[in-house]
Amino acid sequence: MDKKVKLAIIGLGQRGGVQVIEGVTYVGMSAAYASMDDVQIVAVCDEYQDRVDAVVNNLKETKNITVKGTTNYMDILNDPDVEAVVILTSWESHVEIAIAAMKAGKAVAMEVGCAYSIEECWDLLKTQQETGAYFMFLENCCYGRTELFLLNLARHGLLGEIVHCSGGYHHDLRPEISMGVQKRHYRLRNYMNRNCDNYPTHELGPIAKILNINNGNRMVSLASFASKSAGLNEYNKHKRGVHNPDPTLVNTKFAQGDFITTVINCAHGETIVITLDTCLPRFGSTRSIQVRGTKGGYIDDLKHLYIEDDNSIPDNSGVPIENHPEKYYEDYKHPLWVEYDDNKLNAGHGGMDWHVMRAFIESYKNGYEPPVDIYDAVTWMSISTLSEASIAKGGAVVEIPDFTCGKWIKPTPKKEWKYSL
Repeated sequence: MDKKVKLAIIGLGQRGGVQVIEGVTYVGMSAAYASMDDVQIVAVCDEYQDRVDAVVNNLKETKNITVKGTTNYMDILNDPDVEAVVILTSWESHVEIAIAAMKAGKAVAMEVGCAYSIEECWDLLKTQQETGAYFMFLENCCYGRTELFLLNLARHGLLGEIVHCSGGYHHDLRPEISMGVQKRHYRLRNYMNRNCDNYPTHELGPIAKILNINNGNRMVSLASFASKSAGLNEYNKHKRGVHNPDPTLVNTKFAQGDFITTVINCAHGETIVITLDTCLPRFGSTRSIQVRGTKGGYIDDLKHLYIEDDNSIPDNSGVPIENHPEKYYEDYKHPLWVEYDDNKLNAGHGGMDWHVMRAFIESYKNGYEPPVDIYDAVTWMSISTLSEASIAKGGAVVEIPDFTCGKWIKPTPKKEWKYSL
């Protein structure tokens, strides 16, 4: 690997920086990028000086790397030593920084999040088209073990014609939200002021790849529904859990509904249901992905794969067979999940983070199309602001813009390589 990508990281919070939680040090994507032989971290940035200092010192102590540190992202964009930036800041600043970076001639890898208006989605898309800058959306769940397995099953036709998919972001975030002031976390202000599916891309991204969204298919319309908001108030009132919620939040009125359900219709008749469930008590975290086709289907919560032509599964038994997916996994697993090493696992989320980071570096370095491109980004992110509009109108059907301006109708073959989707 002779060429080193000269990289800067903007945003050093939970995703990018260094945290000490109950005496344990957690290092984010800055350390993972620093461990790559073909990456040179040139500079890091965060609006908080202590976060900058923590990462600069950590890279010096653990990797013997000296990097520039700044609290102004324009310093990064004006630095001729920087050729690519990774944006890991708060949701509301992603698009602003990405647009400025592309105009400054930098390649951009942008962390996932939500959109705040359709206009900002169009602005992001038009900037990329006008500048020709490299842009990749860092949806790590597209590289999940289960998600890539299901993508292979679907593309090999084992599930037949796909009719319906569902999934969700199901994760108890009450401690993180309620300690938003102490943690300087953007989720708090979003939950106080918006009522929408504020984090749709973890489940929607892999589903969109399975359904060929923007490449032979598209999402046409949606309707969203929100439950009442009660979970955060209950949590703050009784200070449940190991964390100590901010006492000033006890009587706060949160705009965000506890459970958001969004139903999406696609051009070829498929339906998608996605849910946001982050304010009520639950065990663990899951995307609950489900893919249903005319020849079979998969239900992640049950770890149940049903292939109709497989005689080893009792007809209509309704009883999941223990580890049955593993029988197919050996034949249809993705090569990325054949080998594991410490770099992959330590990068976060069981290896998905490592794969999406490598997908960015290798596609940019080799001049490949980004596996998760600008059209994916604006389409998936737009669901947030569209769900907000639908909820405000009592679950009204809202059109989803065609950001490809008709190009989706003619599928474009993608180069098959290690990280292609």
